[in-house]
Amino acid sequence: MVYELYYWDGIQGRGEFVRLALEEAGADYVDVARQPGRGTAAMLKIMDDRGAACPPFAPPFLKVDDVIIPHVANILFYLGPKLKLAPQDEVLRYVANGLQLTITDFVAEVHDTHHPIATSLYYEDQKEAAKARSAAFIADRVPKFLGYFERVLQQNSDGRGHIVGTALSYVDLSLFQVIEGLSYAFPVAMRGYAKRYPGLAALHESVRQRSNIAGYLASPRRLAFNEDGIFRHYPELDSAG
Repeated sequence: MVYELYYWDGIQGRGEFVRLALEEAGADYVDVARQPGRGTAAMLKIMDDRGAACPPFAPPFLKVDDVIIPHVANILFYLGPKLKLAPQDEVLRYVANGLQLTITDFVAEVHDTHHPIATSLYYEDQKEAAKARSAAFIADRVPKFLGYFERVLQQNSDGRGHIVGTALSYVDLSLFQVIEGLSYAFPVAMRGYAKRYPGLAALHESVRQRSNIAGYLASPRRLAFNEDGIFRHYPELDSAG
């Protein structure tokens, strides 16, 4: 089975949470927007399909044969059991999905630090509002979310360092990406985070050292963070905290 991932070319964005799961599992997948001859046009064609019963609203979405699955948490809920990246216990799969949806909420708040007024405006058009939003995000929201994930990790005392169940799951991979992104966007605010959140720091390092992930991170398939994605580094926003 070949999975087709549709997401914007040139940025990690929300698509990266899906890529990490596919890469860790060694799955056969195609990053469609980066393919010559297909690119973004192929993605937009599916989104604009007037004949489809329910075309996806926005990327990322996954195409498997004739089935299209939208939204990061929904995609990972589907892929998790197939890639052996979800707990075998059905109840724990719903727990994992809930954690992933919480990550989705957190990522939306990250986005709003640099686009607090409107996504249709450039960052430069809303810099002052972004400074205020980022200060509150760094002071209040980062500790709230990371503190929650740290607590869940610690309470999963039999999890061998994993946040749900006893083996690596897509939620662990997504938390790795969250820490990577926050460290890029807010290096000052994240300085010394390992002392405050030792469980998350250990999880991040253990994921980084996994052979498939390490190979992916060193490959051209892993796009670099940049100021077009969700995690953006603007020094003036980092210091706002």
